[in-house]
Amino acid sequence: MSTLTTSASAPAKGRHFNGLPFIGPSVTVLLIWMIVPLVMTVWFSLQRYNLLDPTVTGFAGTDNYEFLVTDPDFWASLTNTLVLVGSVLVITVVGGTLLAVLFDQPFPGRNLARLFAIAPFFVMPTVAALIWKNLMMHPIYGVFGAVARALGLPAIDWFADYPLLSVILIVSWEWLPFALLILLTAVQSLDREQLEAARMDGAGAMAQFVYIVLPHLSRAISVVVMIETIFLLTVFAEIYVTTAGGPGNATTNLAFLIYARALLQYDVGGASAGGVVAIVLANVVAFFLVRTIARRLEV
Repeated sequence: MSTLTTSASAPAKGRHFNGLPFIGPSVTVLLIWMIVPLVMTVWFSLQRYNLLDPTVTGFAGTDNYEFLVTDPDFWASLTNTLVLVGSVLVITVVGGTLLAVLFDQPFPGRNLARLFAIAPFFVMPTVAALIWKNLMMHPIYGVFGAVARALGLPAIDWFADYPLLSVILIVSWEWLPFALLILLTAVQSLDREQLEAARMDGAGAMAQFVYIVLPHLSRAISVVVMIETIFLLTVFAEIYVTTAGGPGNATTNLAFLIYARALLQYDVGGASAGGVVAIVLANVVAFFLVRTIARRLEV
């Protein structure tokens, strides 16, 4: 009997597999890839380091952070970052939800319409910014200007009169297809029998949308908000190509402020302090978003 027990338990012990030697090198490289830049950024944020004046060196302590938080440009860039992220999220989530419901309905050319609606997501940010700047929003050569003149209205110089709104429209155009793709997939997974039962009970289209479709999309919307927020905090190319942070600091966000400090003012210490603040902000936002999504997934 003991021999049988030993032979039966041997395969169970043999199935134990230690994968640490295989995943260890990858995890080590990943940690080095993440920790070394972070440590260097924190270190430079505590130093006096300006590329234009090599004689200014030494330990700065919290001077770079104090200068950063007392600089009006920092608070303007923080406000612009929050306005940009919040506005794009509202436009993409609301627009993506409505388009997802629309493209879920059968109509001629639906597949082609879906393709055209999702295509902008694959356009590089620099190319998208150039297209909108020169072909759409230019007051003389742009499509918007031509339409305004055809209606007898004065053409709008978007990047001079409404710079932040212009950037929001460009970024929303880029990210709306992503929201549409995720939400359309979620809409297609909705139980059609549930909608049919609601229709037979007398529920109209609006009631079905509010009480059935939207609750079903809540998890997908949470995922869209989390992923977009992480990327929208680092919007740079669209601002650099169109407005260069101006006029003044009207479109300067945290990412562009860090760039300006590091590569225009050559203040490596101040730029590193801004980078640390941006890292803290991104992690705080990610923490709350992940908790919210995990709570929804548990429901």
